[in-house]
Amino acid sequence: MEPLSRPQAIIDFCLAPLDLDPSATGAEETRRRLEHVIKTFQSKLAKASSPISVDFSNMPSQVINEAAHGYE
Repeated sequence: MEPLSRPQAIIDFCLAPLDLDPSATGAEETRRRLEHVIKTFQSKLAKASSPISVDFSNMPSQVINEAAHGYE
């Protein structure tokens, strides 16, 4: 997988597991907000150095402790 730098590509990758209805109001608002955050973050970084891309292929897995939440 190549690193992602376009906000929409990052959002699509992150939201894919949720299988949201793209026409739902909540999904549209979520995408709008995430795009604003990513673009703001990238613009702040651009002033300091260069735009950032996200490489999800090196993302560490997360372990959920179900016992800590009462699900055993």
